[in-house]
Amino acid sequence: MGKRRQRGGCWGETQPAPEGQTGCRQALHRHYRLSLNIPAGRLPAPCPPPATAMSNWGKDHLGTGSSEPLTAVIIGNGPSGICLSYLLSGYTPYVKPDAVHPHPLLQRKLAEAPGVAILDQDLNYLSEGLEGRCQSPVALLFDALLRPDTDFGGDMESVLTWKHQKERAIPHVVLGRNLPGGAWHSIEGSMVTLSRGQWMGLPDLPVKDWMRRKRRGLRNSRATAGDIAHYYRDYVIKKGLGPNFVSGAVVTAVEWGIPEPSGSGAQDPSPLFHVSGFLTAEDRSQQPFSLCARNVVLATGTSDSPARLGLPGEALPFVHHELSALEVATRAGLVTPASDPVLIVGAGLSAADAVLYARHYNIPVIHAFRRPVDDPGLVFNQLPKMLYPEYHKVHQMMREQSILSPSPYEGYRSLPEHQLLLFKEDRQAVFRDPKGLQKVFGVSLVLVLIGSHPNLSFLPGAGTDLAVDPDQPLSAKRNPIDVDPFTYQSTQQEGLYAMGPLAGDNFVRFVQGGALAVASSLMRKEASKPP
Repeated sequence: MGKRRQRGGCWGETQPAPEGQTGCRQALHRHYRLSLNIPAGRLPAPCPPPATAMSNWGKDHLGTGSSEPLTAVIIGNGPSGICLSYLLSGYTPYVKPDAVHPHPLLQRKLAEAPGVAILDQDLNYLSEGLEGRCQSPVALLFDALLRPDTDFGGDMESVLTWKHQKERAIPHVVLGRNLPGGAWHSIEGSMVTLSRGQWMGLPDLPVKDWMRRKRRGLRNSRATAGDIAHYYRDYVIKKGLGPNFVSGAVVTAVEWGIPEPSGSGAQDPSPLFHVSGFLTAEDRSQQPFSLCARNVVLATGTSDSPARLGLPGEALPFVHHELSALEVATRAGLVTPASDPVLIVGAGLSAADAVLYARHYNIPVIHAFRRPVDDPGLVFNQLPKMLYPEYHKVHQMMREQSILSPSPYEGYRSLPEHQLLLFKEDRQAVFRDPKGLQKVFGVSLVLVLIGSHPNLSFLPGAGTDLAVDPDQPLSAKRNPIDVDPFTYQSTQQEGLYAMGPLAGDNFVRFVQGGALAVASSLMRKEASKPP
């Protein structure tokens, strides 16, 4: 298959199943009803346990004995999934009657439809002519409405007001492995977010207001990962979204097909999706679930599968691919200031975070990366020094501290333009230097932090056919899922949506535009259904 048009992603402050599509008409017909047999009361608070959450949903939206499938299943409960659930729960954005947007063209367009919900307006028309730190037009639009002058250093209030209109709510469920907030609960809590704290917020609950109520403060206008994880979890509670959220849910398969005709002979040509998986309770027991939906939204992010080097010895027990391994080893006393160095591989922000963490505990570090230190493509060159002094300090160390030069930074050595060749069982790492010579270093621990890939193994073909270039691996930065820019529906499969990093929107600030696009599309579908 040839290459398809690529929809560009957002840029700015960089953040920290069975294969093969099967014919599933009969399976889908059998699973037309929601089926979930789970004992209540065994998943982590504050989210309702799965049986309670889903049975309440069933009573509210299906009715006893109904065979009607869900309108939408959202896979992923991070910021993207939370924002979409907020919009699908009947929370509706309107422009404040007295608001004046600083963007003249956008203000003129908004004034043309006073009192009309943003979800009911033409997002293509509204977003036309907007420019900013993102190539997604709807992401730019929603960001401009929520934070009108933030790119100019201003702090103007949102021009939106929110109304909770329950009659507009769309039946949906949000499935997530963790508590609401997704991968933010897996990040070391004291780490400071790369983006400004106010850009981490979701609609109608500014982070700074939440922090003030919690008597917490921002550090240089940035928040800690722990605060943001708590904020997202709190957001779901405060907005009353909990009944739609199921934590501890692992999706193992998503299949689709055209449902069989009903007894009257009428047939809906739209696909029906069958989502199955299991729920893991606090006691580690697992219970299967199976449900059907007219639409599925992929909002899983990209942190599921760390990228690997593919080198001999990479599977050895002292080689890891997540920063948390260093945290665990430090707490357990397995690495100390007296240990052999920790080898950190990578030149991105995750690698820089690992360097900062190790330096904080005086753990010796060898920092290896393939690029030259003055490579303009390094992410450090894209960050303002005033806002991100700690990352520029790491970049300075990388530049000034070669392994062969005298050390102004005790306990830190950098290996620019070095290629890793293999790891040995006796905890040695073998490199080839820029001159082609081999070097061997003894290490206590290895962290390979060179990015991550989304794990869509629950989709037919692991989702590769959905990418912009189906011949290349799926990648949030280089090869995201190909979606319509104004609905975020897959260009390859009706009813399947992707948002957040999977669609190329890599920052919390901009993923909310994807939620707006998906919600608007789903509402239009619901409105066009025959009575």
